[in-house]
Amino acid sequence: MTISVSVRQVVGPEDAARRDTQGLRDGFVMEDLFRPGEANLTYSHLDRMIVGGVMPDTKPIEIAAIAQTGTERFLDRREAAIVNIGGAGTVRVGGKAYELGFQEALYIGMGEGALSFASRNQGEPALFYLLSAPAHRTCPTVHITREMARKVVVGSAEESNARTINQYVHPDVCDSCQLLVGLTMFEPGSVWNTMPAHVHDRRMEVYLYFGMQEQTRIFHFMGEPSETRHVVLKNHDAVLSPGWSIHSGAGTGRYAFIWAMAGDNMSFTDMDKVPMEDLR
Repeated sequence: MTISVSVRQVVGPEDAARRDTQGLRDGFVMEDLFRPGEANLTYSHLDRMIVGGVMPDTKPIEIAAIAQTGTERFLDRREAAIVNIGGAGTVRVGGKAYELGFQEALYIGMGEGALSFASRNQGEPALFYLLSAPAHRTCPTVHITREMARKVVVGSAEESNARTINQYVHPDVCDSCQLLVGLTMFEPGSVWNTMPAHVHDRRMEVYLYFGMQEQTRIFHFMGEPSETRHVVLKNHDAVLSPGWSIHSGAGTGRYAFIWAMAGDNMSFTDMDKVPMEDLR
């Protein structure tokens, strides 16, 4: 079992505008989150969000504590959300075991203790996508199925962005302190996500792209509206989005993505839309 933690400092808009492609990737992109028998975590200074991939193989993987939180236990002052995008698996926390199937989620309240992850079948391992943010109150731990998710249908085929937003950790589904988490699925032929673009300076966001063929790529757009940049992402890559940055993308083939936010409020619709004519 291997647990690795990398740290990402905050990158400001002036800095981002001057960076080359590798510089942008170093500041914002997290590659290859899922590796057999490993937990790969990134501690971001954007609202102290932790983003990680856990892929158990023959043995369970436990996350009890990491030095970066400065607490005795990982969840002493944090909440977490886990979405499984692989084979069936089990998450043990707070003295209970939760069986998570494909695209099922688990919200975990502050103070629940160590996390343990296991795959049901080594030949089809679970892929647990982990998100964690600081919390100031404890909310109940909830197993969230796809049927429980709040579904919002948006976009159109004419605009190449017909999609369903499945809101997993959302006030209408379960209580949380500051995490909002959901999963967006696209209709065949639709490739654009979150366009027209927006920013929300009150909250950061992170995307994980998945469900892609080996050769499929996402052109993910970021930066201030007047200074846009892009990075090219493959399956299971994630990208951080500061509050000042747009976050939008288009794929060369079918894909899905998980979005998560943390910050000042819990209003999914709190966003500052950017007119198309203002994008540069």
